[in-house]
Amino acid sequence: MPAQPPSIVIVGRPNVGKSTLFNRLTGTRRSIVTDEPGITRDRIYGTLTWEGQSLEVVDTGGIVPDEKAAIPREILRQARKAFDKASVLVLVVDAREGVTPLDEELARLLRDTGKPLFIAANKVDTQQQEAQSAVFYQLGKQVFPVSAEHGSGMEELLDSVIETIGPAVPEAERASAAAVSSIQDEAGASPEKLKEEKPIEVAIIGRPNVGKSTLLNRLAGEERSIVSAEPGTTRDSVDTDVLRNGKVYRFVDTAGIRRKGKTKLVAEKLSVVMARRSLERADVALLVVDAELGVTASDATIAGYAEDSGRSVIIVMNKWDLATAAARDASERAKRGATAERAGSRTDGKKDFHHRSQRNSEPVLSTEEHLIKDYEELIRAKLKFLSYAPIIFLSAKTGDRVAKLYSLIDQVAAARRRRITTGELNRWLSEVDLQRGTSPMSRRLKIFYVTQASSSPPTFVLFTNQTQRLHFSYERFLENRLREHFQFLGAPIRFLQRMKEKRGASRGEGDSSNRASRRPQAGRPTRGRPGWKPDAKQPPKRRSRPGAKPRSRD
Repeated sequence: MPAQPPSIVIVGRPNVGKSTLFNRLTGTRRSIVTDEPGITRDRIYGTLTWEGQSLEVVDTGGIVPDEKAAIPREILRQARKAFDKASVLVLVVDAREGVTPLDEELARLLRDTGKPLFIAANKVDTQQQEAQSAVFYQLGKQVFPVSAEHGSGMEELLDSVIETIGPAVPEAERASAAAVSSIQDEAGASPEKLKEEKPIEVAIIGRPNVGKSTLLNRLAGEERSIVSAEPGTTRDSVDTDVLRNGKVYRFVDTAGIRRKGKTKLVAEKLSVVMARRSLERADVALLVVDAELGVTASDATIAGYAEDSGRSVIIVMNKWDLATAAARDASERAKRGATAERAGSRTDGKKDFHHRSQRNSEPVLSTEEHLIKDYEELIRAKLKFLSYAPIIFLSAKTGDRVAKLYSLIDQVAAARRRRITTGELNRWLSEVDLQRGTSPMSRRLKIFYVTQASSSPPTFVLFTNQTQRLHFSYERFLENRLREHFQFLGAPIRFLQRMKEKRGASRGEGDSSNRASRRPQAGRPTRGRPGWKPDAKQPPKRRSRPGAKPRSRD
């Protein structure tokens, strides 16, 4: 695992072009850029290579130090955490608006950290506008007129950054390497092994306000994402690398996915697009569902996105503590109702009392295991297409059962990358009763052999005697038999079919001898052409009229 590179933290007030500068430096479109202020809220990390040196770039949200609202205070708290790990601070200002009181306050706040400070006077699109950046020398000694939109002025800024952090790089690498070495000793993994293994990409998806950011913070062991009761708090996709038991997990906290009719602002639409894009590059998707509300139609739609993309899926029933508390309250209410009915039914007869008390006691669950079992049945009924996905019940807020999620991710990731030899597959195929599967076919099904074409997700190629694709019900039958034997936990299975060509389609595609044998002989007219006559040895049959007597040849 390489040493942690020096960190460049981009800071500024809202709507001065911080995210545009971040995207320009990293060469990506990780941060959402719109005209609406306050889009970025969490810390966004990226990498940059300049003059052969690797740098870490951090985008922070727009800072308003004196703001009392919850979201701005959380943005400032997240930015302060980035300040502590920064090697260089870059204060982005708007050259068109000049120096504002908020810029002065931020510059004072950054100077107090003792870190090297650079002023990036953004929105200087022409050389005539470079003079507008002179007023910002009152904020710092190093001012660079730049245009994040067009990319001008980046070379001078980066050269100065490299020159400033250059002498401190070896010491920083040694300290970081020592820290990583201590972590590796605790995790029990060698640096060579960590370098060879690819991180497990895990996307956390779900509806707004189901606890995705809380789950990420619990898994990462730090306040990585802003958590608020307000739906739609997370806008950008937040990546976090976690080292645990010698394995590297890369968790991606995504924005809550809503229906298109519910997203009105441009930032919300872009957040959904970024969430779908983060899902496409993940190995495993954690579908977070509010256990107190149960599986909704929106949850089923998001689950369909994950299944269509070919990601392995784990269904995470979050807020399980609230669900169990609601079940206990319902159980107590049912008991009180049964007691009241028992007291009122003494005069109505014992038979009627027994019937009503039994009816009231039916929905009462005695243990948590029974509650989990009933919940699983409801979830499977609403998410039938994810029958292969494991279900885990946890509480991200209290941390209950969160540790079990890591082992489940390992199992699902291993099943996704599993490859099975062709010999083992065909031995399994010989033991399967292929005629048990119900498929509307015109001929008896034969599967000559099967082989695995790829993994992630597992994809198998079937060579059959059919002239058209197998019915989806028969593919589901084969998928169930595969899962019973090879245990592809949480991983979707794909089938490709090599079909037998139809006779009409294969005619003329064989070798030259077959084509020559079917070619008509030269000088002899073929059927349907002028001059053709039937062979004398085989006279054509004459049809007799109904009721006519056969004619005599005499």
